[in-house]
Amino acid sequence: MRIDRLSAEKARRNPAEASKEHIAFLKRVRRHNRFIIAIQLAILVSFFALWELFSRLGVINSFIFSSPSRVAETIARLHSNGELFHHIGVTMLETALGFTLGTLAGTLFAVLLWWSPTLERILDPYMVVLNALPKIALGPILIVWVGSGMEAIIAMALLVSTVVTVMTVLTGFNDISLEKQLLMKTLGATRLQTFLKVILPASVPTLIGALKLSVGMSWVGVIVGEYLVSKAGLGYLIVYGGQVFKLDLVMASIVVLCVLAAIMYYAVAIWERSILRRRGER
Repeated sequence: MRIDRLSAEKARRNPAEASKEHIAFLKRVRRHNRFIIAIQLAILVSFFALWELFSRLGVINSFIFSSPSRVAETIARLHSNGELFHHIGVTMLETALGFTLGTLAGTLFAVLLWWSPTLERILDPYMVVLNALPKIALGPILIVWVGSGMEAIIAMALLVSTVVTVMTVLTGFNDISLEKQLLMKTLGATRLQTFLKVILPASVPTLIGALKLSVGMSWVGVIVGEYLVSKAGLGYLIVYGGQVFKLDLVMASIVVLCVLAAIMYYAVAIWERSILRRRGER
């Protein structure tokens, strides 16, 4: 399959040299991609259409489950009041800070653990416990430590994304072939040279995968933090809507949250494809 992809890329760059097989392969790829996109859109449209239909027919309780039309009206009302982008901006800022700091801290800590196998063995059980621990249990402690403002929310996102990043990146580092590392050592390379020339380049897909996980975990951390302590943000709207039984507001906030999370995830995915294409892996 990889050979076919490389041949297709070569044919795309040099149309004059493309054989009939190359052209047929490119057409199959395009048709398959269009088919995937069409199915994805059909599922999404069908979901909202059935949701609206069942709500209007009374199959589901529109007060509890809301409906796409009521969600759209709520979003439009929030926009007209000037509240929508205010809450989106607060949550996006918290998520971006948690994602950036968590990814950097997690990657650096993973490098440190790889650099010192002894330290990794010492901290391994604690990392496992911390990864399994429900982070919401630490919410009250974080509020006491860093305050009840945005700092606590960012700290929660940082905690959630950092642990996942450390575990993912460190696993990727350790999966690199020991034979390659021994070869570098035999050739007289230092540990830094081994890391820069072998470990880091081979771990690029793992690092990008860690970014994808960190995106989702950052959103989780931020929303959990906003559940505990917030005066603005999408998590605040969800909590407020639930408390006053404005479930249209809850569903509208969830829909906006899903859209933003998807945009952020696909931005990382597009960046991944760009990097892998430059590396000749796609």
